[in-house]
Amino acid sequence: AAGAERYFTRWYKADVKGRPCEDFCVLQHSNRRVGPGRVPICVITLAEAHPLLQSGKTIKSINYQISANCSRLQNKVSGKSKRGAQFLTELAPLCRISSSDGEEYTIYSCIRGRLIEVNENILSNPALLQEKPSTEGYIAVVLPKFEESKSITQGLLTQKEYEEVLLKRRNSSS
Repeated sequence: AAGAERYFTRWYKADVKGRPCEDFCVLQHSNRRVGPGRVPICVITLAEAHPLLQSGKTIKSINYQISANCSRLQNKVSGKSKRGAQFLTELAPLCRISSSDGEEYTIYSCIRGRLIEVNENILSNPALLQEKPSTEGYIAVVLPKFEESKSITQGLLTQKEYEEVLLKRRNSSS
């Protein structure tokens, strides 16, 4: 994962929709190597403090079927212009994850853009989510709109700011 660390900038969204500790991480690809005019892709993952990554949680199922008419698995993207990609808002649900203790968590996009792919590997191997959340256990890849690529990280926390949030939480709970 050293390679992943090198080319990604981590951004965080904490307490999404007011739910304590339901934090997500957006790995933004640095586009030093992908040429001018390209938008950095963003990989959506669970942040370290997310309840699903706390010890004792077992993931029972992952469901990309968001509603009766919308499944993220039916997102079929073709060509350079990424035709057919589902458009996501910041609070668009990507999937729902149930843990064996009966809790269900909705995973949100956290950024606006087009859904490039969802990680189907976690359907058959949910443990990847917990063992390798920021590499093979990612949830989805989102491509921001070019004109919004500068502003997508507004409202997201840097790694340092997120660490301060975690520190505050620990202090208030002890």
